[in-house]
Parts: sequence; structure tokens; C-alpha cells
Amino acid sequence: MTQLPKKLLKVLANRKKEDIFRSLNSLDRLIDFLSNDYLGFATDETLFSKTFQLLLTEGVASNGSGGSRLLSGNHKLYKKLEPLLVDFYKSDAALVFNSGYDANMGLFSSVPQRGDLIFYDEYVHASIREGIRMSNAKAYSFLHNDLSSLKEKVDLNTARNEHEDSAVYVVTESVFSMDGDTPDLKVFAKFTKSNGYRLIVDEAHAVGVLGSNGEGLIPDLKLEKDVFARTVTFGKAFGCHGAAILGSEELRDYLINFAKPFIYTTALTPHTLATIITAHNYMGELGKEPKALLSENIVYFKEQLRSHKIERFFIPSDTAIQGCIISGSKKAKLVSKKLIDKGFNIKAILSPTVPEGQERLRICLHSFNSKEEIGLLVKLLASFI
Repeated sequence: MTQLPKKLLKVLANRKKEDIFRSLNSLDRLIDFLSNDYLGFATDETLFSKTFQLLLTEGVASNGSGGSRLLSGNHKLYKKLEPLLVDFYKSDAALVFNSGYDANMGLFSSVPQRGDLIFYDEYVHASIREGIRMSNAKAYSFLHNDLSSLKEKVDLNTARNEHEDSAVYVVTESVFSMDGDTPDLKVFAKFTKSNGYRLIVDEAHAVGVLGSNGEGLIPDLKLEKDVFARTVTFGKAFGCHGAAILGSEELRDYLINFAKPFIYTTALTPHTLATIITAHNYMGELGKEPKALLSENIVYFKEQLRSHKIERFFIPSDTAIQGCIISGSKKAKLVSKKLIDKGFNIKAILSPTVPEGQERLRICLHSFNSKEEIGLLVKLLASFI
């Protein structure tokens, strides 16, 4: 095989030197405080069985979709899934993408136009940043969850903007993937609505676990009519794969025509769609118990932090994502290794994924974690940090 160019080998060497080199590892036998499978749906045998039964009921025996949705891949389970998503998330329309990354790339690379302005929270997903980078709009970040910072950036840059018909987009998340915190969405929605701006909210880490039926924060706060677009994903609390953009019928039509990650990607398999359908139906039937257990575990975890006097190391969060700040890549990796050696699957999150000096352990709580596991984890953390 031809070797990598020297400049790329140098970049890899620098990663190793700086102790931020990434590699693939399998730690399947450890106690899970790592995955985004908050409700245990990814390994739920009943969900697996119901998915198979749905395929039999629908008479679907295909292994693949055979092409993009605009070619041969728009099989009948899409027609069953997207109306279900509209009802579940209280949206006017839904368009399914192959992943949350594809959904955000498709939305942000195609919708904002030259002359438009995008203001995004400094901690939004990498997929949002990449999509924005591929658009022709000008983009500015504002301080995390800070409405005053947003207003300041908007006032400064809308005054400079020479395009009279420009659209203004404000982008945030309902639960942030690394900090686990939430913005005041009612305040953000009021600000954007009163100024005629368009609010976009990524609900990847909220759907499934927040809202009375797992529909996320936007419907729970009754803000669905005040939001231009939402991203919902199915690879986290729903335990499967794929994503959707929620919005108006016109937005759906636009994305079908102009979102390249949608147009040029082979459609999801029937089995994947059947799993998404089953997971959403399953949430209504049996999802309340794991949601309640997860809520109990979050409360218990925070009680244990206070009991062991290590609460100050954690970013304030009432969600399943709990971030323990351990500044410095070497220190964070060392504590992670100690926990792995004790049987806990927890990894360090390093720069550049998080800002330098904000390295951390990202602890994900689940409905299936026992009180004994949580108690022992916090006890070990207290001794290691």
C-alpha cells in the first residue's frame, strides 16, 4: 500500500506527542457509564422481537433499500414512519435522514443563503458547525446559553449587514452533549419570535428522555410553533439509528430538493426503519418505567456527589449527561484508566472535542445502572480526583 503523505504522518505523530491520539477499543464487558443508550433500548430483547414482528406484518423481507429515496429507496416503511414522527413530536412535517450528522449537514449547508446571518451557541454539535461552514451565510458564535451575548452579536452584525432581505437563524440545543445542561428555551423562543428570527434546536440528547412521552423539550414546553426546525435523532435514547428534521411542509420540500446528504445517500434499510417505528411505539407502551428509573438515578447520582463532597468538580446538570472536569489530557486519561481497571466504562473527553483546560470525564447515566454501581463509581471518583 502507498504510504500517507509526510505531512499527514507528521500530524498523526503530533497527536501522539500531545497525548490526544484517538484509537478504537472494545470495552463491552465493563459497566456502562459511557453510551448514549439512556433507556437501555439498544439491547432490549422485547424491542428486538417487536421489530421483527413488524417486518413480518408488513411483509418486508428486504436486506437493503437499493438506492436513495429519490431513486428506488423510498420503500413503504418511510410512509409509515414519517407520519408517526409528525404525531409523536407535534410537528407539521418530518423528513428522515440517515444520521444526526447527515441531518444537520443537510439542513445548515442548504437552507441559510448568501446574505443570511447565523448565530450559534459556542458549544453546538460538530455536525452543526460543519453544515454552517458549508453554507454561504455569515456565522457568529455567542457565549454558551447566554442571551445577552446573543443579543450583542445580533445587534452588532445585523447593523453591518447590507442585505435587506436576509434571514437570521439562531441555533442552540435543548441538551448539550458534553455539558448536559439546557438553555432557557422559552426566553430564546420569545427573543427570536419577537424579532422575526428563525430558531433551530437540536434535540438529539433530549428526545426519548425528556417530555411526558419522550418527545423532547420543545413540545414539553409547548414551543413547537415557535421553532423553525428541530433535529431529532434515534441513535441515543431510542437505541437504534437515523434522524429527522422537523418543521413545515415547505421546509421538508426544500430539503428533499436541495439537501445533498439526503439526495445522494442510499436510504435506510427496512429493518432500521422498523426499529425506529417500534421504538417510538414502545416508548408509549413501556417507556415510562425506564424513564422514571433514569430520573431516580440522576437524583441519586447528584446526592452521592454531595455526600462525597465532589460536586464542585461537576458541571451543573439535571440530565443523564454529567461532566466531571479534570483539566489536562494526561490527568483525565489517567482517571479514566483507573476507572476502567475497576470495571467502569468511562472515557476521557479531550481537546479539541472540548476546549483546552476543560478536559473531562463524560459520565452517562442509564435506567439500567444500579444504585450500587452508581455509589461505587462516585466513591472511586472521590478517591481518584
